[in-house]
Amino acid sequence: MDGEGMTKLSSEVLSPEQRQHARADAGRTLAPPPKTARWFAIVGLALVLVLGALYGFNRLRTHAIATFLARNTQPPAAVSTVTAELGAAPHFARSIGTLAAVRQVTVAPEVAGRVTGIFFKAGTLVKAGDPLVQLDDAPERADLAGYQAQYRLAQLTLERAQRLARGQFTAQETVDQDQSQLDQAAAAIQKTEALIAQKLVRAPFAGQLGIRRIDLGQYLNPGTAIVTLTDLSQLYVNFTLPSQLRAEIAPGQTVDVTADAFPGRRFTAKITTIEPQLDAATRTIEIQAAMPNPDRALLPGMFVNVAVVLPPRPDVVVLPETAVDYTLYGDSVYVIRTRAAAGKPLLEAVRRPVKIGPRWDGKVAILAGVKPGERVVTAGQIKLHDGAAVVLSPLPAPRPPARPSLH
Repeated sequence: MDGEGMTKLSSEVLSPEQRQHARADAGRTLAPPPKTARWFAIVGLALVLVLGALYGFNRLRTHAIATFLARNTQPPAAVSTVTAELGAAPHFARSIGTLAAVRQVTVAPEVAGRVTGIFFKAGTLVKAGDPLVQLDDAPERADLAGYQAQYRLAQLTLERAQRLARGQFTAQETVDQDQSQLDQAAAAIQKTEALIAQKLVRAPFAGQLGIRRIDLGQYLNPGTAIVTLTDLSQLYVNFTLPSQLRAEIAPGQTVDVTADAFPGRRFTAKITTIEPQLDAATRTIEIQAAMPNPDRALLPGMFVNVAVVLPPRPDVVVLPETAVDYTLYGDSVYVIRTRAAAGKPLLEAVRRPVKIGPRWDGKVAILAGVKPGERVVTAGQIKLHDGAAVVLSPLPAPRPPARPSLH
């Protein structure tokens, strides 16, 4: 509003000549000065030159890198290969088992008494019937002497009564009473001798003793723990399997057993018993196998890995275990194929995912991913990538480990 008012006021006050000069001055004020226009043109041209130079540099650098990589290709990697073949793969039913002793007991007295003798050392081997602990049996031996005296007297009395009865000088009733006295004395002797035998605690079977739990002079009540006795020459392996495998499990089958305490060592057991009832909660079959333990290496209570040997699977692709690359993202192998390059055949390695089966004796069964007759890399995979050029090494493939994997 102020601008319009001043223009109107100027039109009214100024003369026509003054108004013409004012319009000319306003026109000169609105036109840009020549120096500013030249400055904008120079800056724009400089920006165009800089951007063009950057674009040309990037194109030149990309071309130089591509040319360098094309001229500096890596030489083919030397690898060892093997031809995939069909074979029979072992079949296992695996589980986790627990070892149990065939014979194991906590030795304890049947009667009370004070310990007067200890005849064993903790941890030693004993035979069946070896004496272990003697309890005080002096009162019982005194009773035995009294009963033996009564027996001798009853025997003499009976013989006298029998002679008199033959001459009809005494009644048969007297002979019967004397016979009863003799029988009672004999029974008292047998009872006392059995009590004395109970005071000497013996090993019920051959085995290895544990830690001693008593001391000399200690009074023991019936059932007081003296020492543990375990027969380690043979153990039971108790484990479970899914009920779907019932048709493949039978008594007498071989069971491969491994323990973490003895890596690389394998033990052999035989199935002896199959529980005729399923576990209602887990629907599994409880199985027991017997296993010899001649060197007493395994102990009852250990957890073991169990693999029941089932009939082998025929006609599966078998490869050395070193051919498989085991990763978190899946198992794979490198398969060799031939392609033409510059008119010449070129060998290249192609990564291929596979589905593996059982592993044994340094070999692995390939259930899917490799066909019979294909060449598979067994050594040198660390230098490969998918599509890498390779040459076949004259060196033999690595030998499998001496012991089975059983995985």
